[in-house]
Amino acid sequence: MSDRATFTPYDQPTGGWGSVKSLVKHSTEQKALSTLPALVRDHNKTGGYMCTSCAWAKPGKPHMAEFCENGAKATFWDLTSNRTGPEFFARHTVSELLGWSDFDLENQGRLTHPMRYDRATDKYVEVSWDAAFADIGARLQSYTPESVVFYMSGRASLETSFMYQLLARLYGNNNLPDSSNMCHETTSVALPQSIGTPVGTVLLEHFAHTDCILSFGQNVGTNAPRLLHSLQEVRERDVPIVVFNPLRERGWESFISPQRVGQMLTNSPTQIATQYYQPRAGGDIAVMMGMAKALFAFDDESKRAGCERVLDVDFIEAHTHGFDEFEQQVRGTDWHEIAQAAGLTRGALEEAALTYANARSVIAIYGMGLTQHRLGVDNVQMLINLLLMRGNIGRPGAGICPVRGHSNVQGQRTVGISEKAELVPLDAMAERYQFAPPRKDGLNTVEACEEILNGKISGFIGLGGNFVRAVPETELMEAAWRGLDLSVQVATKLNRSHLVTGHASYILPTLVRPEIDVQASGPQIVTIEDSTTCIHASHGVHKPASEHLLSEPQIVARLAMAALKANPKVPWSEWAGNYALVRDEIAAIFPGDFVNFNNRLNVPGGFPRQIPARERVWETDTGKANFKLPRALHASFDAGDEPDVLRLMTLRSNDQFNTTIYGMADRLRGIHASRMVLMINANDRQRLGIAKDASVRLCAAVDDGIARSVDGLQLIDYDIPEGTLAGYYPECNALIPLWQFADESKTPAAKSVPVKIEAS
Repeated sequence: MSDRATFTPYDQPTGGWGSVKSLVKHSTEQKALSTLPALVRDHNKTGGYMCTSCAWAKPGKPHMAEFCENGAKATFWDLTSNRTGPEFFARHTVSELLGWSDFDLENQGRLTHPMRYDRATDKYVEVSWDAAFADIGARLQSYTPESVVFYMSGRASLETSFMYQLLARLYGNNNLPDSSNMCHETTSVALPQSIGTPVGTVLLEHFAHTDCILSFGQNVGTNAPRLLHSLQEVRERDVPIVVFNPLRERGWESFISPQRVGQMLTNSPTQIATQYYQPRAGGDIAVMMGMAKALFAFDDESKRAGCERVLDVDFIEAHTHGFDEFEQQVRGTDWHEIAQAAGLTRGALEEAALTYANARSVIAIYGMGLTQHRLGVDNVQMLINLLLMRGNIGRPGAGICPVRGHSNVQGQRTVGISEKAELVPLDAMAERYQFAPPRKDGLNTVEACEEILNGKISGFIGLGGNFVRAVPETELMEAAWRGLDLSVQVATKLNRSHLVTGHASYILPTLVRPEIDVQASGPQIVTIEDSTTCIHASHGVHKPASEHLLSEPQIVARLAMAALKANPKVPWSEWAGNYALVRDEIAAIFPGDFVNFNNRLNVPGGFPRQIPARERVWETDTGKANFKLPRALHASFDAGDEPDVLRLMTLRSNDQFNTTIYGMADRLRGIHASRMVLMINANDRQRLGIAKDASVRLCAAVDDGIARSVDGLQLIDYDIPEGTLAGYYPECNALIPLWQFADESKTPAAKSVPVKIEAS
């Protein structure tokens, strides 16, 4: 791979032949061509397996090929013919592997055997499952419960998640941080305060009835490409789509569906965004404040003219609380301050507001561009305020739609993966399993990192993910991690977290979702929840990568049996042999959402959870939907008053899913051959006196006694607002202080990090 990136703006649509070529390339590189028939036949289809990539909805009437480019990459990555077995580890020391890139580590292929780190040789060596569980169990028994963290990434099934949270609580803590802490925890805090639910209100069917879509801080082309099919159908009804995003992402600009032969042959794309605005990173509160201010002005004009009101005054009166205070704040905020904070003109914000005002039923989509800021909660609640002004919650074609990342990260929370004791039905668990659940809140991701840095954590169990690479404060975290007594990583591929070892470190390899999972009662089914709260069954269809793999429920059960005292009310072995029994337990503890669970597994399109806000039932402190007042016009830790301080937003590439790097091609942004790049507005570069394509050092603009920097970043002139930079995640994580997180939710503030550029 080249050390220098090349940049040629990509002028082709999302999807189309570019996606087809990528599919062929990645299936060939992973020696996974044989998986293509099942990809078409079974992927995201009733009776088949659910994608392990994004969490977007699965339609009841699927397309012929119900997968996207990134979903296909994830599947080829999972079903690769490459293997990382004991012979690989015999050839390479851990010290050597620490110098490898994220791509090169995972590209070695599927893990095949349980492995234990041997400090004397600095290598991982094969270990039997029995020996691994015996040692892990003995160590867990020796620790105080508060000193162990049970982390979970977002791909595990509902069945695994339920068993895992019960394992942690029977062990004696609520230390259940998960990947949601790093992305949409802000949503889980903001939405309950505003509308009484921690999840979105939109179902896939609502897109057929919407009159307008607003999108904030979400890159559909990379993060949820199958959503483009619904957006394409929306545009074919001439419905406006208004997008706010600092970068002009190709997914929001144009799209060719590979499902449509005519479009493919003529290369005739569908325009997706009808209005595209590029606010400065951290400026979304000001954007929405300006739109609200314009709506009040439009409403004033309508009243004077005796016309139909712009505001839904009946809805506001019957269903909301706090409107008067909100109106006073909006009317009292100066237009100049709004435009300056937003990085957009008053005219642009009024134009967007007019489109919104002319639509009856509006869906608001958002992603981590809203959640990962100091005032991320204010961002999300300000978007809810906009919807409430016109009654756009609780009717067909309208609602709030957070787009989640991992395929079951939302579902894990539904069945108890939460560090917050009040959010989990502990009384029901106590009665059913005859134990005293811990009532003290556990550690979220940031708090777990703090305790690791303070030397207070003895053991870490990671069910999936790449924790050390995914979290902020990279250098300090890696150093502190080596002080752990126990690090256990349940995984499918080798990653950096496995190589930053504790005193005892284990890699426990597991099945992937598309693989057949045969247990005592026969082939098993697992379930997941998508972003729209619909529950789907997943049936494995491929032969496992190795006969030495265990399923995630088996691993959780055997950990529990090794570490916990026997409890006749919790038959771990029986559950691991028949996942239908686990679903019965889920239905017993969470009856509202999972009544008759086992008989509803294969409902086309999944069965939806009951979300009260969809029916305009508000489970809030006031019994109504609440207008919440934002605390500032910008959401960043950067006050915006130092000209040499810029705001960095970290991004995923087109060849990436979270910390998994599929390749060095960020095709949709036109960046190839390297990820060590920094996108910058040419005016900022020239103002700072830096040459084009120069290599620079990026430093955190904080003064807390800790030096944080990333060296060797190549500047690329890019279409990005002045004052804003963009670089790749996780390479830029080292620049984010652990204490820079969203107020209330503690989500790392990775979308407007204050930084300075220095000569390299």
